[in-house]
Amino acid sequence: MDAPSRPAEAALDRLIARLHERGRPRVWSLVITIFGDAVVPRGGRVALQALQDIMGRLRIEAGALRTAMSRLAADHWVTRERDGRNSFYRLAEEGRHAFDLATRRIYAAGPPDWDGTWTVAVVPQASDGDLRGRMEEAGFLSVEGSVYLRPGTVPAIAVDPAGMLVIHGSSAEHPEAMRMLWPSEEVATAYGAFIEAYRPLSEALKRGGAFRPLDAISARTLLLHDWRRIVLRDPGLPLALLPKDWPGEQARSLARDIYGRLAAPSEAWLTEAGLPPLANPREFGGRFRMSGSHSSI
Repeated sequence: MDAPSRPAEAALDRLIARLHERGRPRVWSLVITIFGDAVVPRGGRVALQALQDIMGRLRIEAGALRTAMSRLAADHWVTRERDGRNSFYRLAEEGRHAFDLATRRIYAAGPPDWDGTWTVAVVPQASDGDLRGRMEEAGFLSVEGSVYLRPGTVPAIAVDPAGMLVIHGSSAEHPEAMRMLWPSEEVATAYGAFIEAYRPLSEALKRGGAFRPLDAISARTLLLHDWRRIVLRDPGLPLALLPKDWPGEQARSLARDIYGRLAAPSEAWLTEAGLPPLANPREFGGRFRMSGSHSSI
């Protein structure tokens, strides 16, 4: 067996330190990352002990994890099950639905294709206060007041179009100034920080040496936790509408490479932790289109 990669372990330790330097970790959010990324593809049920092992490697205390699980159960994200003296948790339907909506963007291989079409939605002035959030989740930008804009036709948007004026059209003109409509500067800065933080881990993994399975699943959890926090704030624009020197695709390439290198040892750890086999290995292999990466799953 290959000797553990000390540079990779050191890179992981720095990422863990970074997690704590940013303030008290949002343990519940880390748990949701683990469920959506690692547990749901293997049936959706995990032992509390497995969660404790991962969290322990991330320097999260057991008491903080128990508090997070109680909160998630109270908010109907997870359900608790007992099997003898052991506790298990399963992602509830509400939690599964929320993560399913985000999965496509989290594991996308690149920016969405675009045929030059647009959707404009004009909503009633008296709409409820949650509408803006739902429109943004559906990929719309609030241009002015009640007018929302989204590149591409939307045959079934994630909001009820009743009462809205929805217009579909196309235009060959999308001047540089249009790129400034989307709130991208903050997201670009986050992508840059992601690249700086994870490049050492990528370089260490490329140099070879075994990565312990527990380290691999812990690193994969941190990677996805940080990646999804950025990509779900990204407007998700087609390539033609992205600002010049956009760092998002460099960050995606880095995430793809690291994820591919961590896939085999992290999946081995999940098997050892008692989770059932992947329900759909082909679908898992399609994450970031890993078929061209270093995954052997």
